[in-house]
Amino acid sequence: MKIAVGAQDNRSIATHGGRTRRFLVFEAEAGCDPIEESRIELAEDEVLHLCGDGRPHPIDAVSVVITGASGPGFVAHMRRRGIEPVTTLETDPVQAIRDWFAGTVKTAPPPAHPHEHHDGHHDGHHHDGHHQDDNHHQDDGANA
Repeated sequence: MKIAVGAQDNRSIATHGGRTRRFLVFEAEAGCDPIEESRIELAEDEVLHLCGDGRPHPIDAVSVVITGASGPGFVAHMRRRGIEPVTTLETDPVQAIRDWFAGTVKTAPPPAHPHEHHDGHHDGHHHDGHHQDDNHHQDDGANA
């Protein structure tokens, strides 16, 4: 089975799966040590935070992706691609894979500010907290 681990420095697990550009790809089976077989280096426009579900992606070759804290958008995106997303507090890629097989992953909480936009499209909200179609501030004459 192929497992990708987001790695910020090719040694430790990256803390934001959606923005990670480097992945270590391991061939791994339960009861055996994972073997690094390749690496994925994504272009800036290929990071999973920006990449939509409709186009092929280098990450599609794996069954599981392990990262540090990742928001619900990243998790949903991976699931739509048929990839099991795993978030962990572990920093060692090999240990994280061992933990996954053992069912002992120390799950990372979502990031403090889970805010994901995919494919450059807006998600219908504005950063000032107001929506374009909000009409609740109309003057109805009640305060006149």
